[in-house]
Parts: sequence; structure tokens; C-alpha cells
Amino acid sequence: MLLQEPYVMSKGAQLEGFCMDLLSEIAKKVGFKYKVQLVKDGAYGRQEESGNWNGMVGEVVRGEADLAIAPLTLTAAREKAVGMTKPFMQTGISILLRKDISEDAGFFDFLSPFSAQTWVGILIAYLGTAACIFIVARLVMKAWVTLSSEKNTFGLLHSLWYTAGALTLQGAGPHPKALSGRVICSSWWLFSVVLLACYFSNLSSTKTPESSHLTVKGFEDLANQDVIEYGCLAGSSTLAFFKNSNNPVYRRIYEHMERTKSFVSSMDEGIRRAKEGNYAFIGESVSLDLAVARYCELVRAHEVVGMRGYSIAAALGSPIIKNLSVAILQLSEAGELAYLQSKWWASSCIADKGKVSAVQPHNLKGIFLVLSLGLGLGTIVAVLELTFKSRRRAAEHKKTCCSVLTEELSVRLRTSSGNRSQENVDKDKEKA
Repeated sequence: MLLQEPYVMSKGAQLEGFCMDLLSEIAKKVGFKYKVQLVKDGAYGRQEESGNWNGMVGEVVRGEADLAIAPLTLTAAREKAVGMTKPFMQTGISILLRKDISEDAGFFDFLSPFSAQTWVGILIAYLGTAACIFIVARLVMKAWVTLSSEKNTFGLLHSLWYTAGALTLQGAGPHPKALSGRVICSSWWLFSVVLLACYFSNLSSTKTPESSHLTVKGFEDLANQDVIEYGCLAGSSTLAFFKNSNNPVYRRIYEHMERTKSFVSSMDEGIRRAKEGNYAFIGESVSLDLAVARYCELVRAHEVVGMRGYSIAAALGSPIIKNLSVAILQLSEAGELAYLQSKWWASSCIADKGKVSAVQPHNLKGIFLVLSLGLGLGTIVAVLELTFKSRRRAAEHKKTCCSVLTEELSVRLRTSSGNRSQENVDKDKEKA
């Protein structure tokens, strides 16, 4: 084994980690006892120019160890030298960099203070308020203050315009005169003030200081820029992947790394340089995920290439390889491997206080409730106003209140011309 967090770690006189737990579970299933020793040269295993192997692979080849359990990448060269089991973990090659380098400013970032559900709720509230204003304007003809030379033509479009004007704090006359209209408009004004306060507060919190941030989402973005440096672990399988690839993008990345000698000697050095900024560390995605879980300022790019697996190495032709592979598959099917990975890759990051999440509908449920009550109360008041007026007319014309109320509703909710004529009749009666 080889000391590397979180696979094998020293805890006093004991060893712990993902590989220690994996070895324990496999030993139970296969039925063997084991004694753990660390690799002498601290290397995984690479074939030297002389043809000999170093590291853990070399010790297995020379018979100094029966098994090599570590994040040992399954490659064709290693498969020729030793026996390799089924992979116990899948990984690939990705990019580790600071969050501010990977962030991208979108065209619709101004919508980010509110979630999509909240915006839908605001749209429904806007349309509902405009509909209530329109209905009240029809039920109570004198609900809105107009110029003496104008007639009450407060239609649906004007209701939408009035509601939008109030939402932007600009105002759009005429303003309500009747109690029902004032109740509805006051509710909408309160809703607008609270909503705008939440929006601008969240918008200012999500904005970062202006800087020349570079967006890097994948290897093509990395190859097409020359602002930040990038590199990988020297002598690693990651470097071999780019070196042997025929992909022009990967070839450019390899040639850049060779030309600038931007390699690092260890994972810790690569992570440290990425934390300092202006450096992107290319490595195996599983190891990069661990760095992201430990250091909250880092992030891994979504793109993962060159998928490969980590396997256990044994002597070439050893009969135990088959049993080890079966045990690994059983652990995978039982969910044990996924559990071990979640156990040892658990994130220690607390939610970024500087990154404010979008406001959800439940965060504004109070003001939505106030608006709903205001709209309902205003509509009820408008109906009561019309009912009282219908009762007076019914008494004057000696008709039933229901018949007069039905007649009033049919006239007021009819076309605008009908509404104007009814409004003129009301005015004439008041003058008389």
C-alpha cells in the first residue's frame, strides 16, 4: 500500500482509509488473512527504461508482495506485467481550478435572485392583481379617479399597465377612489415594495467585484487560452494519456505542458498551486473530487475524459484474481463500494456565505398571503358596494334586489360601450 488520503492514512500506529476498508471487506468474502506493508519507494508502479518496474507493481512482480491495493490505474502496460482485477472504482481525467476562474456570467444573471418557481408566482400574482383591478373597475364605475372630461374606460390593458407601473414604483393613473380599489391597490403596492427590496438585496449579494475572470469549462477552453498556467503530475498516467492521444486539443495541451515544464511533483503541490490561483491542475477526477471536498474555494470542471478504473494487482496468473474480481462485483452490487466512497469523500465545506441562493417561493409566502387577502377583500368590498347600490335601485323601481343585481352585473361586465351608457345613466340619476 501507499500512504495517500483518503485511501490509506496513518492514525497513530494504525492505518485507515478507503483501501483499508476495502481490503477488510474483500478478505471477509474471499476468506484470507493479510498483513499490510507500505511500498518502499512510495511509487505506484512505472516501467523504467531498463524494463524493470518500480513501486507497488514492481514489488508484486518480484514477489515481495502478494497484492497491491491502491488507486492503481488499470493500463495495458500494467496488465502485461501483473494480473489486474475488475475495477473497484471508476475515474477519469478532469481539471481542478479556483471557483472564480470557472464562473461564467450569463445573459440572464439578473434573474438569479429569484428561483424559477418564484418568478412564476410573481407572474401569476401580477396577472391576478390586474384581473381583480379590471373586475372592480367594472363592478364599481366610480372606483377610479378620472378627469372630468374623460369617461371611465378602465379596461383590461389599462389594468395591466397600472399594475406594471406600480410594480416598478413609477405609477400609472388614474388612481382608485372607491374603497374596494384602494384595498386592492394598497395590497399590490405593499407586495411590490417588499418584492423589490428582496430582489435588490439578493442581487447585490450575488455580485462579485469586477475582475477579469476567465471561464474554463473544459479542456478545449483550457487549450484556447494562455492566461492561466496548467499542468499535471509528472510521470503519471494522466501525462501518458495526453502524450499518446491523437486528439489535436489533447496534443496541444501536452505540447504546452512540455514546453512550459508546468508539471508538479505531487498531488499536494498541484492542489496548492490551484488554490493560489492562475493555475489549473489536471488529474484524475476521483482525486480532484477529494480536493474539492476539502477545499471549498476549488471546483472540478464537469468535463471528464479518458475514463479508466482502479484495480487490485496480483502476480501474473495468480488464481486469486478471479475470486478478488467476484468479491469486488458483489460489493458493488450490494452498494458497499458506493458507501465507502461517500464515507471517505464526505465534504467538509460549509455553504458559501458569500454565495446567496435564489429566493424560493416559501421565503415570500407571507407577502403572497397578504396580497391574496387584499385581493379577496377588495373584490368582496366591490361586490358589497354593488349589492348596496342594487338594493337602493330595487327600492326605487320596486323590483327585487336579485333581478336588479343580475341586471347590473350583465350591463357592467358587457362591452365598454354598454358600460359607458350605464355609467351615463348613473350620473343622470345622481344629478336628478
